[in-house]
Amino acid sequence: MRVSAEDTLRQVLAGQSDGNIRFVELIALLEALGFRVRIRGSHHILTRSGVSEILNLQPQRSLAKRYQVRQVRSVILKYGLVDELDA
Repeated sequence: MRVSAEDTLRQVLAGQSDGNIRFVELIALLEALGFRVRIRGSHHILTRSGVSEILNLQPQRSLAKRYQVRQVRSVILKYGLVDELDA
């Protein structure tokens, strides 16, 4: 079952289950927020215009790593990307 980007955003922002977010859903969320993905091996490198941070994410089995979910949450909040999904 595929989870929507809005649902994944809520889960990331809630911070209650950082170790329980599927990697593909986190990547789909970031793409929906306007990030471009480049893949080198297992590394998914995400960039976005107007965001100085470069996110370098790798899956841990099928899940996103906890610390990387925290990094994503930090970038979303720092740049006010919460409302970007509505646009």
